[in-house]
Amino acid sequence: MSEAIPATRLRIKFAKQGALRYIGHLDLHHIWQRSIRRAGLPLVYSQGFHPQPKIQIASALPLGFSSKAEIVDIWIEKDAEWAIDDLQAAAPEGITILDMQEVELRGPALQTLGDYAEYEVTILDEIPANKLDLKLASLMDAESLLREKKKKKRGKVRTYDLRKLILDLHRLPSTKGENERIYMRFTAQEGATGRPDMILKEMDIPIEAARVERTALVFKS
Repeated sequence: MSEAIPATRLRIKFAKQGALRYIGHLDLHHIWQRSIRRAGLPLVYSQGFHPQPKIQIASALPLGFSSKAEIVDIWIEKDAEWAIDDLQAAAPEGITILDMQEVELRGPALQTLGDYAEYEVTILDEIPANKLDLKLASLMDAESLLREKKKKKRGKVRTYDLRKLILDLHRLPSTKGENERIYMRFTAQEGATGRPDMILKEMDIPIEAARVERTALVFKS
């Protein structure tokens, strides 16, 4: 970021719904860049040979997941006027701004602040409640759940313990005729993030047979 341009850092909490569930992390970055420009906010750019707009998104959300708890930081020129209504009007359908406030300019990178995330998973196929309870209890009672993950760039395989990423799993109360729902809470720290699709795979539930929404993203205190 150029020292010649004093800046203000804004933190925006937003919901991502509808068709925007199917856009990736990079595309979401571009959506915010376009929306900010449409709103007339003067973005601050990084220094170097390839300056980039100063935008940070807290935690990547897998394709197909909706959310009520996404967070993005943007840097705009200091003393520029800003308002939630102006930015909301410039954002596409599916983005709802829930909160927008100024934060410390030189605070830690947004991606390093995460502590844990909460999800609500709706099971679209019929499954007996007692069977669901047994599967969830089995995962919570496990001492470890060693799994392998292949790194994209080098193709190397590393082993990790899925159980260490799980903070809580339980079935939510439901009434007759409703789809069963599961509450999931995982660590959401840099390099140690759990995801609902990992759990659904362990439970032999296809991701296509579930609807996943992030309901909270909590920072370290």
